[in-house]
Amino acid sequence: MNRSTIVLASTSRYRRELLERLRLAFDVEAPQVDEAPLAGEAPRATALRLAIAKAQEVQSRRPGAVVIGSDQVAEIDGAALGKPMSHSAALVQLERMQGRTVTFHTALAVAGPGRDALQAESVPTTVLMRTLPRAALEHYLRLDEPYDCAGAAKIESLGIALVASVESTDPTALIGLPLIRLAAMLANAGIEVLSPS
Repeated sequence: MNRSTIVLASTSRYRRELLERLRLAFDVEAPQVDEAPLAGEAPRATALRLAIAKAQEVQSRRPGAVVIGSDQVAEIDGAALGKPMSHSAALVQLERMQGRTVTFHTALAVAGPGRDALQAESVPTTVLMRTLPRAALEHYLRLDEPYDCAGAAKIESLGIALVASVESTDPTALIGLPLIRLAAMLANAGIEVLSPS
């Protein structure tokens, strides 16, 4: 399969930068998907549903392509923490997470080519957050502006200082695209990342 047929169904620069690590040629297309959670939907289920929806929506426009969709939802006490989108909402999220364990559900879907070709999985990452004074949280928010990140923490940046420990089978899952699982899914779709051809 021609590697140029890979499409990332995302406008996230974090996911684009992660996919670039695999040194594959790919296109980027914005999925037209409503990202609102469904009533009563568990955070893991929301992430998985949205990853699949993003991949399938773009794949319907690019039927010959292998399309990658991903979504991440942070969970604390069974409730979802979305992207805060503002300083005040981010501060509320960070204060709520102080000294607590947060699970980041990073869902990945690979669709196509063909209507029935779909692989999907959620990769969880468990994060124990530090307890920090409000002034430190405010300082972090001013410096990193993580308003477009689930849970208001850019772990790939200064947000790592908010964290006491991380447990995951894939270190890239927390940033937004689980590359270990993705490499396996691409291989299943006929694209071997380390193929010399």
